[in-house]
Amino acid sequence: MSILIFLLALFGAMVIGMPIAFALLASAVALMFQLDMFNSQIIAQNLINGTTSFSLMAVPFFLLAGEVMNTGGLSKRIVKVCLVFVGHVRGGLGYVTIIAACLLASLSGSAVADAAALATLLVPMMTAAGHRRGQACGLVAAGGIIGPIIPPSIPFILFGVAGGVSISKLFLAGIFPGLYMGAGLAFTWWYTTRNDEVRVHEKQSLAVLFAAFKEGVWALMLPGIIIFGLKFGIFTPTEAAVVAAVYSLFVAVFIYRELKFSQIFEVLVTATRSTGVVMFLIAAALVAAWLITIADLPGQMVALIEPLMGHPTLLVLAVVAILFGAGCVMDLAPIILILTPVFLPIARQAGINDVYFGVIFVVCGSIGLITPPVGVVLNVVAGATKSTMLQVVKGVSPFLVSHSIILFLMVFFPALVTVPARWFGAY
Repeated sequence: MSILIFLLALFGAMVIGMPIAFALLASAVALMFQLDMFNSQIIAQNLINGTTSFSLMAVPFFLLAGEVMNTGGLSKRIVKVCLVFVGHVRGGLGYVTIIAACLLASLSGSAVADAAALATLLVPMMTAAGHRRGQACGLVAAGGIIGPIIPPSIPFILFGVAGGVSISKLFLAGIFPGLYMGAGLAFTWWYTTRNDEVRVHEKQSLAVLFAAFKEGVWALMLPGIIIFGLKFGIFTPTEAAVVAAVYSLFVAVFIYRELKFSQIFEVLVTATRSTGVVMFLIAAALVAAWLITIADLPGQMVALIEPLMGHPTLLVLAVVAILFGAGCVMDLAPIILILTPVFLPIARQAGINDVYFGVIFVVCGSIGLITPPVGVVLNVVAGATKSTMLQVVKGVSPFLVSHSIILFLMVFFPALVTVPARWFGAY
């Protein structure tokens, strides 16, 4: 009964147009009335407590780092490096997009920021070369969702906070799944464009290659710094976020000199607005998560899916199916914050490792960012390129299939995640 009341209140509030954070609070209040324990002070206290986690301090710093990189020229130089190295290959702009998506993913941890940067820079170039606009937009959108997988990753931070899982281990375990997704996109791009008549860039000389690499090396160093620091315990994920923000600010202002001192305040304001939206959403979701625990919704879910408890693969498939459905109507952050307290205890009871489950959870939730009707990343790409939603949805379809195949391979063959994770000491 509690599950039904929670879902009716949540989706009912969303249907009438209530913002997701307030819909979460409405569902929490509905649960409190059902449990006969309504108290406005409890809601206020949990709202405040929901944002006091030290780990959540990483969120504003990674958002700031992403904003600085887009404004200060780091993202542009990463794209330029990729362009001079592989732009001469047939369909090379697509491979540039994929490689740049993987590199930007290791800088900002935000699918929306990465997709917006790539869409603005590369879609006009791809259409000018002869690629279909929808096809180009679809690839950019599909590449953008690698952002939450390769560290640093804001969704992994949220999963770690909501489930009490090591964020450092989640970060390190996400490296190879993100690369698998990039490889899947590369194969899909080759297959779908193999017969297209498109222009290619001229092959560049070694001098041009060296000059582009020399110019972009400051931006390219950041992923190595973060992964090295996390692997060897030099800093925590929260400290890594600070390192990313300070490093990107230093490079943008003093090395590339594209970010003027007069622009810093505007960058800080933009990052602060994004942080305010995200943190209020987190606070509201953690109020709902606390009441989910009080109402024992995980226990009720266990009763519903008890026949699957002895079959971990089937259990993970059931969770994936639910996440796919949720991803069609909700953003990634509320999915993580609402459903992690429900499904993670069930996964633990079934003997599924927390880190492996977290990777599957976040990968599946990220795919929801490019599934209609909500498809946050689809909307971002459509807006940035002035394309129609229908164009972007059609263009992303083959890449959505590619990501789904990679996800199911990781479900049926967990070693694809666990073996590389052991190499990094994350499993």
